[in-house]
Amino acid sequence: MAQTQPLSLEEFLQKKKIDVVALSKHMPELWNEWQALWQEMSPQSFDAQKKFLFNRLRRRFPLSASVSST
Repeated sequence: MAQTQPLSLEEFLQKKKIDVVALSKHMPELWNEWQALWQEMSPQSFDAQKKFLFNRLRRRFPLSASVSST
């Protein structure tokens, strides 16, 4: 049975269609807070805790079509 790599915060946010580079550049405090939280909890817990913020961030920092298709 192959062991899967844990999902990184960057990969998680890309799946949510959020541009990680723009988010980290324009909201560094939030980015640093989320990186610390990501290390402390599972992706499912992080998703449940932050899910209401994702739509606002997706509209503000949309992932470009070229990045999301990779």
